[in-house]
Amino acid sequence: MTERKPPGTSWETWVEAQIRVAREQGAFDNLPGAGKPLPYLGQEYDPDRWVKQLVQREQISILPPSLELLRKVEKELAAIEKLDDEATVRRRVSALNVEIATVNATVLEGPPTRLSTLDVDQVVARWRRTRSANPSGSSPVSRHPQSDTKR
Repeated sequence: MTERKPPGTSWETWVEAQIRVAREQGAFDNLPGAGKPLPYLGQEYDPDRWVKQLVQREQISILPPSLELLRKVEKELAAIEKLDDEATVRRRVSALNVEIATVNATVLEGPPTRLSTLDVDQVVARWRRTRSANPSGSSPVSRHPQSDTKR
């Protein structure tokens, strides 16, 4: 945080001194985009360009909560298929179920949710089938097939 402007110093002098110190300390070295042309140079003027860039950069969703939940569940289920540990699969599905239940109980705007909580055992069974269809050397299922019968 910067200190207060000393009394008797002009704003311009004080600001210039801060910039000079920051430059000497390397605060402006290796900034992203340094030496590159502006990405929107030569494009038609768009007054909402900064909003579109913010939404893209921060990955902000403007979907209603129920649709955002559907998108999140799809992404999470795709990510779960790539996991190597059944305990992690169960933990992530349980966390997803908590979020589904919360959205179902609290969201009032947008389209109604049509998603119920996931059956953890069904997701794990599908995960096992995926793992056995595409065995890899790091998969616990392919290394320890007897562990499937105990759970």
